[in-house]
Amino acid sequence: MPRNKKKGVFKKKGGVIKDLTRKVFKVLNENSGNPLNYKQIAAKLGLDDHAAKQQLLLKLEELKAQKKIKEEDRGKYILDASKNYHIGTLDVTSSGNAYFICDDFETDTFINKSSVNGGLNGDTVKAYVYKRKQRNKLEGEVVEVLERKKSDFVGTLQLSARFGFVVADDRSMNNDIFIPKDKLLDAVDGDKVVARITDWSGDAKNPFGEITRVLGKAGEHNTEIHAILAEYDLPYEFPLEVEAAAEALDVTITEEEISKRRDMRDVLTFTIDPKDAKDFDDALSFQKLENGNYEIGIHIADVSHYVAENSILDEEAYNRATSVYLVDRVVPMLPEKLSNGVCSLRPNEEKLTFSAVFELNEKAEIKKEWYGRTVTYSDKRFAYEEAQVIIEQPEEKKHTIPAEISITDEAYEVDPKISEAILKMDVLAKIMRGKRMKSGALAFDKIETKFNLDENANPIGVFFKESKDANKLIEEFMLLANRKVAEFVGKTKAGAAKKTFIYRTHDEPNVDKLEALGNLVQKFGYGINTKSRMTTTASLNKLLSDVHGKAESNMIETLTIRTMSKAEYTTENIGHYGLAFDYYSHFTSPIRRYPDVMAHRLLQHYLNKGKSVSAEDYEEKCKHSSEMEMLASKAERDSIKYMQIKYMQNFTGKAFKGVISGVTEWGIYVEVIENKCEGMVRTRDITSDHFVFDQEEYALVGRKYGEMYRLGDEVWIKVKNADLERKHLDFYLIEE
Repeated sequence: MPRNKKKGVFKKKGGVIKDLTRKVFKVLNENSGNPLNYKQIAAKLGLDDHAAKQQLLLKLEELKAQKKIKEEDRGKYILDASKNYHIGTLDVTSSGNAYFICDDFETDTFINKSSVNGGLNGDTVKAYVYKRKQRNKLEGEVVEVLERKKSDFVGTLQLSARFGFVVADDRSMNNDIFIPKDKLLDAVDGDKVVARITDWSGDAKNPFGEITRVLGKAGEHNTEIHAILAEYDLPYEFPLEVEAAAEALDVTITEEEISKRRDMRDVLTFTIDPKDAKDFDDALSFQKLENGNYEIGIHIADVSHYVAENSILDEEAYNRATSVYLVDRVVPMLPEKLSNGVCSLRPNEEKLTFSAVFELNEKAEIKKEWYGRTVTYSDKRFAYEEAQVIIEQPEEKKHTIPAEISITDEAYEVDPKISEAILKMDVLAKIMRGKRMKSGALAFDKIETKFNLDENANPIGVFFKESKDANKLIEEFMLLANRKVAEFVGKTKAGAAKKTFIYRTHDEPNVDKLEALGNLVQKFGYGINTKSRMTTTASLNKLLSDVHGKAESNMIETLTIRTMSKAEYTTENIGHYGLAFDYYSHFTSPIRRYPDVMAHRLLQHYLNKGKSVSAEDYEEKCKHSSEMEMLASKAERDSIKYMQIKYMQNFTGKAFKGVISGVTEWGIYVEVIENKCEGMVRTRDITSDHFVFDQEEYALVGRKYGEMYRLGDEVWIKVKNADLERKHLDFYLIEE
């Protein structure tokens, strides 16, 4: 049965109007500066019977006594224009309660669900903020919704004979959306749909809406994946005109085009990527010079050559801003002809590239640098696992890749020249990494959880990806190119004009968050020294190293990441704290990130001696790119959670060993050690005692026997329920 469907939800009942406080606030707010008597207010509210008018009189006196409104003239009321009214945003919880976020206050203000008054998560609202006498704490009440954060919601349709309700997937959306029969768009009961709120006024507890898209039957795999994308308004198909524009591109590499570029086709070049990769953004070239130094080229797909600025392909790439990596698919930023075809640096094919070429000595010191457009030819494609075989056998004169690791499923012998290049570049990469760590960089080597999927995208196993030397080799040379390109453009000589560029910045962590992390990890026997920037990063790196491989590692690594500021794109360079770089950009992945395309265009513009471009225009593009990156990241996390729940459906009733990864008043979160799937044990399901939440101890504590379930404790659980539609994974605690 749909919630909120009982009689009286949408109409006055017995002359008594619902949500009267909100309606009074709304009328007085709309007539700000113009005092109204109760008859005028009643008329604006459409109250014409005696009982309703009497209720209004009582409500006006109550609000006056609470100092939420004031009596300007005798019998005339006005909103108190004092400092008690503030504008901010709402953070609505799954319980229906909310927090009012406003720069006027140091902490967020609690708003009871009865006082949210139609405000939804992320909405900009005007709120009345006051002190509760009993607790002396600030609380608030929404007076008016000024701007909706979103009006489209993904959910499941529950249909009756005359109308429907859409129950939103978003847990912060606590009101089902009422759908009239003529607004159903042929959706049937149980369909996953996108519903748009069209009206929320009068006495309605529920918003009115219409269905704009039918995604399919709830619970089906493709439907749920498309629902995740729709939740963040991320596309999963290209418009036909965009596909047509990609197909119409002339991808011929002409002699005329080659003549405009540095020809590096004869230099040894190869790619190292994940085994299942289809788009290869980057390649490395290697040659030993007569002076004993090494020339290493970082070659990046020249997407900007094919995607003309302001073209239909460019507009689509900008709107998407990033590829989205879900558990079972990639939703690319560019059509497949570009992403997997002409722009992908596939082996044994000539490609147009944009390159950063460095001359390095044995100490990995840069002696020369060059930037510009090139034409390259990749001699070989490696998977990370194949390159790792070479790195782990530095003394071998010949390297054989075994069949079980080979991307061709057949054993083969590696060209000795390529083996030599990989081994030397590994040595140089380790020197560069050591310098970064010494300069104060953070070493986040978080293990990734991956799923083995069958032909129907059902999870049949879990495995973990850990960054090894081959991954770090590629990482270091990509970091080198990103850093030096940003430095080349951004580091101006004294008196020279500043050039607008795209930077990837990362601010210093919040001191309060670091202190909270320090207090938490202390309970596990670890510590953080925040005396200076260097002691902070050194102690954080020691913490990450010490917890590696332990039961609590994933939890502490996640909590440490949360103390960090979010990296973002901007034209205002403040450096990158996590990498310990003064200048940093994104240059090396233009197939999957739009900021890299912008960086390529700007770099070429300045190589052509062009003047600085408008910072304001590019700042807007940076902001959009950061926002889209955040949405893509949320979709990726949701798809992992969905797959975890789908996987754990196979193990209902089975016992697992886990670690407590979070503690709240309503329960504990437990992460299963063997597969990293996280679910909740609800407090009401722990029956050995009456447990209460102790915020200081990050624990649930039994009132009678004093037993504690503390963050980081190892426990045994059984799978209680894996609900795909509601994205819930619930556990029972094995309490013996």
